Amino acid sequence: MTTPDTSGRRVLVLAHTGREEARDVARQFCESLHRHGLAVRLLKDEAADLDLDLAGVETVEPLPDAAEGCELAVVIGGDGTILRAAELTRETGTPVLGVNLGHVGFLAEAEHDDVEFTIDAIVRRRYTSEERLTLDVAVYRDKELVATTWALNEASVEKAARQRMLEVVVEVDGRPLSRWGCDGVVCATPTGSTAYNFSAGGPIVWPAVEALLMVPISAHALFARPMVVAPTSVLAVEVLARTEGAGVLWADGRRSFDLPPGARIEVRRGRSPVRLVRLHQAPFTDRLVAKFDLPVSGWRGAAERRRSRGNGNGNGEPTSGNDVGNNGAGSGTGDAGGGEHA
Repeated sequence: MTTPDTSGRRVLVLAHTGREEARDVARQFCESLHRHGLAVRLLKDEAADLDLDLAGVETVEPLPDAAEGCELAVVIGGDGTILRAAELTRETGTPVLGVNLGHVGFLAEAEHDDVEFTIDAIVRRRYTSEERLTLDVAVYRDKELVATTWALNEASVEKAARQRMLEVVVEVDGRPLSRWGCDGVVCATPTGSTAYNFSAGGPIVWPAVEALLMVPISAHALFARPMVVAPTSVLAVEVLARTEGAGVLWADGRRSFDLPPGARIEVRRGRSPVRLVRLHQAPFTDRLVAKFDLPVSGWRGAAERRRSRGNGNGNGEPTSGNDVGNNGAGSGTGDAGGGEHA
Protein backbone atom coordinates (compact mmCIF):
# COMPACT_ATOMS: atom_id res chain seq x y z
CA MET A 1 0.00 0.00 0.00
CA THR A 2 1.48 3.34 -1.05
CA THR A 3 1.99 6.09 1.47
CA PRO A 4 -0.08 9.18 0.56
CA ASP A 5 1.66 12.51 0.04
CA THR A 6 0.65 14.72 2.98
CA SER A 7 3.00 17.64 2.28
CA GLY A 8 1.29 21.00 2.40
CA ARG A 9 -1.88 19.58 3.95
CA ARG A 10 -3.26 21.07 7.14
CA VAL A 11 -6.19 20.33 9.43
CA LEU A 12 -7.92 22.62 11.89
CA VAL A 13 -8.67 20.76 15.13
CA LEU A 14 -11.42 22.16 17.37
CA ALA A 15 -12.50 20.67 20.68
CA HIS A 16 -14.72 21.24 23.69
CA THR A 17 -11.63 21.67 25.87
CA GLY A 18 -13.71 22.18 28.99
CA ARG A 19 -14.17 18.39 29.04
CA GLU A 20 -11.25 16.15 29.93
CA GLU A 21 -12.42 13.44 27.53
CA ALA A 22 -12.46 15.95 24.66
CA ARG A 23 -8.94 17.12 25.52
CA ASP A 24 -7.67 13.54 25.51
CA VAL A 25 -9.23 12.75 22.14
CA ALA A 26 -8.01 16.06 20.68
CA ARG A 27 -4.44 15.25 21.75
CA GLN A 28 -4.72 11.86 20.05
CA PHE A 29 -5.88 13.47 16.82
CA CYS A 30 -3.20 16.16 16.87
CA GLU A 31 -0.39 13.72 17.60
CA SER A 32 -1.56 11.23 14.97
CA LEU A 33 -2.06 13.89 12.29
CA HIS A 34 1.39 15.29 13.06
CA ARG A 35 2.90 11.80 12.90
CA HIS A 36 1.40 11.32 9.43
CA GLY A 37 2.90 14.57 8.22
CA LEU A 38 -0.18 16.81 8.24
CA ALA A 39 0.11 20.29 9.70
CA VAL A 40 -2.13 20.94 12.71
CA ARG A 41 -3.87 24.24 13.40
CA LEU A 42 -5.53 25.12 16.71
CA LEU A 43 -7.37 28.05 18.20
CA LYS A 44 -5.05 29.90 20.56
CA ASP A 45 -7.11 29.37 23.70
CA GLU A 46 -7.61 25.68 22.93
CA ALA A 47 -3.90 25.23 22.21
CA ALA A 48 -3.18 26.48 25.73
CA ASP A 49 -5.70 24.01 27.18
CA LEU A 50 -4.22 21.08 25.25
CA ASP A 51 -0.59 21.96 26.09
CA LEU A 52 0.84 19.89 23.23
CA ASP A 53 4.53 19.16 22.85
CA LEU A 54 4.49 19.18 19.04
CA ALA A 55 6.69 21.20 16.70
CA GLY A 56 5.09 23.46 14.11
CA VAL A 57 1.56 23.62 15.49
CA GLU A 58 -0.20 26.69 14.08
CA THR A 59 -2.43 28.80 16.31
CA VAL A 60 -5.07 31.30 15.22
CA GLU A 61 -7.75 33.50 16.73
CA PRO A 62 -11.39 32.25 16.64
CA LEU A 63 -12.36 34.34 13.61
CA PRO A 64 -14.41 33.47 10.49
CA ASP A 65 -11.19 32.90 8.52
CA ALA A 66 -9.66 30.55 11.11
CA ALA A 67 -9.94 27.60 8.70
CA GLU A 68 -8.44 29.42 5.69
CA GLY A 69 -6.11 27.03 3.84
CA CYS A 70 -7.19 23.96 5.82
CA GLU A 71 -8.33 20.79 4.09
CA LEU A 72 -10.95 20.19 6.74
CA ALA A 73 -11.84 20.91 10.36
CA VAL A 74 -11.97 18.04 12.84
CA VAL A 75 -14.41 18.91 15.62
CA ILE A 76 -14.39 16.93 18.87
CA GLY A 77 -17.48 17.34 21.03
CA GLY A 78 -21.25 17.31 20.70
CA ASP A 79 -23.54 19.08 18.23
CA GLY A 80 -23.04 22.37 20.09
CA THR A 81 -19.30 22.23 19.42
CA ILE A 82 -19.99 21.43 15.76
CA LEU A 83 -22.33 24.44 15.51
CA ARG A 84 -19.52 26.59 16.91
CA ALA A 85 -17.17 25.12 14.31
CA ALA A 86 -19.66 26.00 11.58
CA GLU A 87 -19.25 29.66 12.55
CA LEU A 88 -15.51 29.35 11.88
CA THR A 89 -15.72 27.40 8.61
CA ARG A 90 -18.75 28.63 6.69
CA GLU A 91 -17.05 31.64 5.10
CA THR A 92 -14.10 29.57 3.84
CA GLY A 93 -16.21 26.56 2.83
CA THR A 94 -14.00 24.23 4.87
CA PRO A 95 -15.64 20.82 5.42
CA VAL A 96 -16.41 19.89 9.04
CA LEU A 97 -15.80 16.39 10.38
CA GLY A 98 -17.58 15.89 13.69
CA VAL A 99 -16.30 13.39 16.25
CA ASN A 100 -19.12 12.75 18.70
CA LEU A 101 -18.64 13.10 22.44
CA GLY A 102 -22.18 14.27 23.08
CA HIS A 103 -25.45 12.39 23.46
CA VAL A 104 -27.28 12.01 20.14
CA GLY A 105 -24.77 13.83 17.93
CA PHE A 106 -26.74 14.06 14.67
CA LEU A 107 -24.16 16.36 13.07
CA ALA A 108 -21.21 14.12 13.96
CA GLU A 109 -19.89 11.49 11.57
CA ALA A 110 -17.42 9.57 13.75
CA GLU A 111 -17.34 8.31 17.31
CA HIS A 112 -14.50 9.10 19.71
CA ASP A 113 -13.38 5.47 19.89
CA ASP A 114 -12.76 5.35 16.12
CA VAL A 115 -9.73 7.65 16.15
CA GLU A 116 -7.40 5.47 14.07
CA PHE A 117 -10.05 4.69 11.45
CA THR A 118 -10.93 8.38 11.19
CA ILE A 119 -7.26 9.45 10.95
CA ASP A 120 -6.63 6.87 8.23
CA ALA A 121 -9.64 8.16 6.28
CA ILE A 122 -8.31 11.72 6.53
CA VAL A 123 -4.75 10.79 5.55
CA ARG A 124 -5.91 8.75 2.56
CA ARG A 125 -8.68 11.20 1.67
CA ARG A 126 -11.31 8.49 1.95
CA TYR A 127 -14.13 10.90 2.66
CA THR A 128 -16.66 13.03 0.88
CA SER A 129 -18.40 16.26 1.81
CA GLU A 130 -21.95 17.42 1.34
CA GLU A 131 -23.46 20.89 1.44
CA ARG A 132 -26.11 21.63 4.01
CA LEU A 133 -28.65 24.40 3.49
CA THR A 134 -28.44 27.31 5.94
CA LEU A 135 -30.68 30.25 6.88
CA ASP A 136 -30.01 33.96 6.55
CA VAL A 137 -31.94 35.96 9.14
CA ALA A 138 -32.72 39.67 9.18
CA VAL A 139 -34.33 41.69 12.00
CA TYR A 140 -36.23 44.90 11.25
CA ARG A 141 -37.57 47.59 13.54
CA ASP A 142 -39.75 50.36 12.03
CA LYS A 143 -38.71 49.08 8.57
CA GLU A 144 -35.05 49.61 9.45
CA LEU A 145 -32.61 46.68 9.35
CA VAL A 146 -31.17 46.43 12.86
CA ALA A 147 -29.50 42.98 12.93
CA THR A 148 -28.49 40.08 10.70
CA THR A 149 -27.36 36.57 11.50
CA TRP A 150 -27.48 33.05 10.08
CA ALA A 151 -28.20 29.51 11.25
CA LEU A 152 -27.43 25.93 10.29
CA ASN A 153 -30.14 24.29 12.40
CA GLU A 154 -32.78 26.89 13.17
CA ALA A 155 -33.73 30.47 13.94
CA SER A 156 -36.29 30.58 16.74
CA VAL A 157 -38.42 33.50 17.89
CA GLU A 158 -39.28 32.93 21.55
CA LYS A 159 -41.07 34.79 24.30
CA ALA A 160 -38.71 36.77 26.51
CA ALA A 161 -40.72 36.41 29.74
CA ARG A 162 -42.06 33.12 31.01
CA GLN A 163 -45.32 34.64 32.30
CA ARG A 164 -46.29 36.34 29.02
CA MET A 165 -47.39 34.82 25.76
CA LEU A 166 -45.86 36.08 22.51
CA GLU A 167 -48.34 37.55 20.01
CA VAL A 168 -47.14 37.12 16.43
CA VAL A 169 -48.34 37.14 12.85
CA VAL A 170 -46.53 34.74 10.52
CA GLU A 171 -46.08 35.32 6.82
CA VAL A 172 -44.95 33.26 3.84
CA ASP A 173 -43.76 34.87 0.61
CA GLY A 174 -45.08 38.29 1.51
CA ARG A 175 -48.58 37.11 2.41
CA PRO A 176 -49.98 36.85 5.97
CA LEU A 177 -50.79 33.31 7.01
CA SER A 178 -52.02 33.32 10.61
CA ARG A 179 -51.88 35.11 13.95
CA TRP A 180 -50.73 33.11 16.94
CA GLY A 181 -50.51 33.59 20.65
CA CYS A 182 -47.66 31.23 21.39
CA ASP A 183 -44.40 30.50 23.18
CA GLY A 184 -42.51 31.00 19.94
CA VAL A 185 -41.92 30.00 16.33
CA VAL A 186 -39.12 27.80 14.98
CA CYS A 187 -37.83 28.31 11.43
CA ALA A 188 -35.59 25.36 10.59
CA THR A 189 -33.55 23.68 7.88
CA PRO A 190 -33.68 19.98 7.00
CA THR A 191 -30.43 19.61 8.96
CA GLY A 192 -32.13 21.21 11.97
CA SER A 193 -35.27 19.11 11.62
CA THR A 194 -33.86 16.65 14.19
CA ALA A 195 -33.05 19.44 16.66
CA TYR A 196 -35.40 22.09 18.14
CA ASN A 197 -37.85 21.53 15.28
CA PHE A 198 -38.18 17.88 16.31
CA SER A 199 -38.76 18.78 19.98
CA ALA A 200 -41.44 21.27 18.94
CA GLY A 201 -43.35 18.61 17.01
CA GLY A 202 -42.07 19.39 13.53
CA PRO A 203 -41.36 16.80 10.85
CA ILE A 204 -38.04 15.08 10.24
CA VAL A 205 -36.85 16.08 6.77
CA TRP A 206 -34.12 14.16 4.95
CA PRO A 207 -30.98 16.31 4.47
CA ALA A 208 -31.09 15.89 0.69
CA VAL A 209 -34.47 17.66 0.59
CA GLU A 210 -34.25 21.39 -0.06
CA ALA A 211 -36.94 23.08 2.00
CA LEU A 212 -37.60 25.50 4.85
CA LEU A 213 -39.67 24.56 7.90
CA MET A 214 -41.87 26.67 10.20
CA VAL A 215 -43.18 25.23 13.47
CA PRO A 216 -45.23 27.07 16.14
CA ILE A 217 -44.38 26.38 19.78
CA SER A 218 -47.42 25.82 22.02
CA ALA A 219 -49.66 28.05 19.89
CA HIS A 220 -53.19 28.89 21.08
CA ALA A 221 -54.87 28.63 17.68
CA LEU A 222 -56.95 26.20 15.62
CA PHE A 223 -54.49 26.45 12.73
CA ALA A 224 -51.13 25.81 14.33
CA ARG A 225 -49.44 23.07 12.36
CA PRO A 226 -45.86 22.55 11.19
CA MET A 227 -45.29 23.72 7.63
CA VAL A 228 -42.75 22.81 4.96
CA VAL A 229 -42.22 25.39 2.22
CA ALA A 230 -40.04 25.82 -0.85
CA PRO A 231 -36.36 26.71 -0.38
CA THR A 232 -37.03 29.88 -2.37
CA SER A 233 -39.72 31.05 0.05
CA VAL A 234 -39.26 33.86 2.55
CA LEU A 235 -40.64 33.27 6.05
CA ALA A 236 -41.47 36.19 8.31
CA VAL A 237 -42.54 36.54 11.92
CA GLU A 238 -43.84 39.86 13.22
CA VAL A 239 -44.06 40.50 16.96
CA LEU A 240 -47.28 42.47 17.22
CA ALA A 241 -47.00 46.09 18.24
CA ARG A 242 -49.11 47.50 21.09
CA THR A 243 -48.70 44.26 23.06
CA GLU A 244 -46.77 43.71 26.27
CA GLY A 245 -44.99 40.55 25.16
CA ALA A 246 -41.43 41.02 23.94
CA GLY A 247 -39.42 38.29 22.27
CA VAL A 248 -35.90 37.09 21.66
CA LEU A 249 -34.37 35.66 18.49
CA TRP A 250 -32.00 32.71 18.86
CA ALA A 251 -29.83 31.43 16.01
CA ASP A 252 -28.74 27.82 16.61
CA GLY A 253 -29.12 28.50 20.33
CA ARG A 254 -25.84 30.44 20.20
CA ARG A 255 -26.54 34.00 19.03
CA SER A 256 -29.43 36.05 20.40
CA PHE A 257 -31.14 39.38 19.69
CA ASP A 258 -33.88 41.12 21.68
CA LEU A 259 -37.17 41.62 19.85
CA PRO A 260 -39.36 44.46 21.11
CA PRO A 261 -43.05 44.66 20.11
CA GLY A 262 -43.22 45.64 16.45
CA ALA A 263 -40.05 43.78 15.44
CA ARG A 264 -40.07 41.80 12.21
CA ILE A 265 -37.88 38.78 11.47
CA GLU A 266 -37.31 37.53 7.93
CA VAL A 267 -35.82 34.12 7.22
CA ARG A 268 -34.63 32.89 3.82
CA ARG A 269 -32.24 30.36 2.37
CA GLY A 270 -28.68 31.23 3.32
CA ARG A 271 -26.22 32.47 0.72
CA SER A 272 -23.47 30.17 2.03
CA PRO A 273 -24.02 26.49 2.89
CA VAL A 274 -22.06 24.54 5.50
CA ARG A 275 -20.11 21.51 4.31
CA LEU A 276 -20.16 18.35 6.43
CA VAL A 277 -17.73 15.45 5.95
CA ARG A 278 -19.07 11.96 5.39
CA LEU A 279 -17.00 8.82 6.01
CA HIS A 280 -19.86 6.38 5.44
CA GLN A 281 -22.37 6.38 2.59
CA ALA A 282 -25.19 4.97 4.72
CA PRO A 283 -28.84 5.99 4.17
CA PHE A 284 -30.16 8.70 6.48
CA THR A 285 -32.75 6.16 7.63
CA ASP A 286 -29.97 4.12 9.23
CA ARG A 287 -28.68 7.22 10.98
CA LEU A 288 -32.14 7.90 12.43
CA VAL A 289 -32.47 4.33 13.66
CA ALA A 290 -29.01 4.41 15.27
CA LYS A 291 -29.25 7.86 16.86
CA PHE A 292 -32.77 7.42 18.24
CA ASP A 293 -32.36 3.69 18.93
CA LEU A 294 -35.59 3.05 17.01
CA PRO A 295 -37.24 -0.39 17.23
CA VAL A 296 -36.99 -2.11 13.84
CA SER A 297 -37.00 -5.76 14.89
CA GLY A 298 -39.33 -7.79 12.67
CA TRP A 299 -38.47 -5.90 9.49
CA ARG A 300 -37.68 -8.52 6.87
CA GLY A 301 -36.40 -6.41 4.01
CA ALA A 302 -36.97 -6.76 0.27
CA ALA A 303 -34.20 -9.34 -0.28
CA GLU A 304 -35.56 -11.70 2.36
CA ARG A 305 -39.09 -11.33 1.06
CA ARG A 306 -37.91 -12.28 -2.42
CA ARG A 307 -36.29 -15.40 -0.98
CA SER A 308 -39.47 -16.20 0.95
CA ARG A 309 -41.58 -15.91 -2.20
CA GLY A 310 -39.29 -18.37 -3.92
CA ASN A 311 -38.98 -20.86 -1.08
CA GLY A 312 -42.10 -20.43 1.01
CA ASN A 313 -42.09 -19.06 4.56
CA GLY A 314 -40.23 -21.94 6.16
CA ASN A 315 -43.44 -23.75 7.18
CA GLY A 316 -44.25 -25.06 3.73
CA GLU A 317 -46.85 -22.31 3.26
CA PRO A 318 -46.78 -19.51 0.67
CA THR A 319 -45.81 -16.03 1.72
CA SER A 320 -48.82 -13.86 2.56
CA GLY A 321 -50.03 -11.26 0.09
CA ASN A 322 -49.45 -8.53 2.65
CA ASP A 323 -45.74 -9.36 2.82
CA VAL A 324 -45.45 -9.32 -0.96
CA GLY A 325 -47.21 -5.98 -1.29
CA ASN A 326 -45.16 -4.05 1.23
CA ASN A 327 -42.47 -3.15 -1.32
CA GLY A 328 -39.88 -2.33 1.29
CA ALA A 329 -42.17 -0.65 3.78
CA GLY A 330 -41.48 -1.03 7.50
CA SER A 331 -43.11 -3.49 9.84
CA GLY A 332 -46.08 -2.78 12.06
CA THR A 333 -43.87 -0.51 14.15
CA GLY A 334 -44.33 2.18 11.47
CA ASP A 335 -40.58 2.57 10.88
CA ALA A 336 -39.67 3.36 7.29
CA GLY A 337 -37.36 1.03 5.45
CA GLY A 338 -35.83 3.41 2.95
CA GLY A 339 -34.51 6.94 2.69
CA GLU A 340 -32.26 9.39 0.93
CA HIS A 341 -28.53 9.04 1.22
CA ALA A 342 -27.15 11.59 3.69
